[in-house]
Amino acid sequence: MSAPRRLANAVLGSLPAAVARPAYDRRLVRPGIVHLGVGAFHRAHEAVHTDDVLATGDLGWGIVGASLRSPDTRDALAPQDGLYTLASRDGAGERLRVIGSGAGLLVAPEDPQALLAAMADPQVRIVSLTVTEKGYCHSPASGELDEAHPDIVHDLGAPNAPRSAVGFIVEAIARRRAAGVPPFTLLSCDNLPANGRTLKRVVSRFARLRDADLGRFVADEIACPSTMVDRIVPATTDADRTAIAGALGVEDAWPVVTEPFSQWVVEDDFGAGRPEWERSGVTFVKDVDPYELMKLRLLNGSHSTLAYLGYLAGHETVAAAMAAPGFAKLVRNMMDVEVTPTLAGLEGVDLGAYKDDLVARFRNPALRHRTWQIAMDGSQKLPQRLLGTIRDRIASGAPFARLALGVAAWIRYACGTDEKGAPIDVRDPLAATMRERARDADTAGGLVAAFLRLEQVFGTDLAAEPVFARAVETALAGLLRDGAAATVVRVAAS
Repeated sequence: MSAPRRLANAVLGSLPAAVARPAYDRRLVRPGIVHLGVGAFHRAHEAVHTDDVLATGDLGWGIVGASLRSPDTRDALAPQDGLYTLASRDGAGERLRVIGSGAGLLVAPEDPQALLAAMADPQVRIVSLTVTEKGYCHSPASGELDEAHPDIVHDLGAPNAPRSAVGFIVEAIARRRAAGVPPFTLLSCDNLPANGRTLKRVVSRFARLRDADLGRFVADEIACPSTMVDRIVPATTDADRTAIAGALGVEDAWPVVTEPFSQWVVEDDFGAGRPEWERSGVTFVKDVDPYELMKLRLLNGSHSTLAYLGYLAGHETVAAAMAAPGFAKLVRNMMDVEVTPTLAGLEGVDLGAYKDDLVARFRNPALRHRTWQIAMDGSQKLPQRLLGTIRDRIASGAPFARLALGVAAWIRYACGTDEKGAPIDVRDPLAATMRERARDADTAGGLVAAFLRLEQVFGTDLAAEPVFARAVETALAGLLRDGAAATVVRVAAS
């Protein structure tokens, strides 16, 4: 029996007519972007917008994707000529599109020199990143480089063989500078506050630790525009692969499933040129901070709250949690009463409509966005998604019971045991530390006190703030006493 056909350049012409495909000659595409962290979000977002630009005839913006850890994406997509399927789903159905903006795939641990050579290529004018919060090797509470991080320590000692995104970036900058090649623009696509400035800060500091002159060059010459990215992208399942293969008539080892909605707001500060992404619906602005704050606090803050409470209440997906009693009302009340007052108005943005859209997106029955997936790396996410809003509420003397419940749910989840006594697979850089803290405390007050000592999460201010500790302790006591489902119903009714 012959092996099933695989998605590749050679089969594009035989795909069903309803499947969109690259509207350009891929043989003519030249690399202009190196992207670090070629995961599902990048492939549903920046790669799609770039595919649109290539379709206009501007073929100098192919993307060389680089995995900093695992070869899985390369192994899946290399036999497919870098092609993959984007499946956009909502209650109205599914739309399939093959994305062709990839111009190569690298695996950094296998050949760090190949990645450095790609980043040093004069044709490359942008290095972009989706490496998640923990990939910046920084303290989420302070935003500063974690100089004791094992990868940072290694990269400072062996700059020609880096492991971290920061180490690769600085070594590539140094090589371009030595060769007289103009610097690239650094473009963060991660959910960090002021992500461009955060990236500039950690990269500049690392460069200064290597060499003071190199540090000044990075600080003065490297453009790091901030961005706001927004698209819900669940992890691809085997069922997704099977369904998409059936619709295509060929196998696709790693398609991406997403929602129709996509938003990208970018500060227009590029030192070496950029794609005309505005032709693909990207918004270019002078200051992205208000957009980013709106998204981090309304969407991401709500998402994390739903994830921890939903998981504890036994709901596998966000849509399932939203359909359960109290969840939708709790999240909308949190947005309206506690989050919105901390946001400045945005010209041309209707916050009420934005929140309506968020609730509809969370309810999308076609997206199986697992609460466990969203719950990952909570210690890195909470400072941006919930704690900044709480600080603003405390400063204004306003209550924040729903936000405190989100923090309490994270603590309950991070303890590592669910409401039935079964272990939780907590994926977090601080997972072992948090389990130790949980073992040493057996009351809500003890747990809160133990977790507040995580300075990299709460800083020193919240740990010393009695109003914060009391609010989280009250919420956690309710979760421990009544369980998440009953607590959500009770708080939603208040």
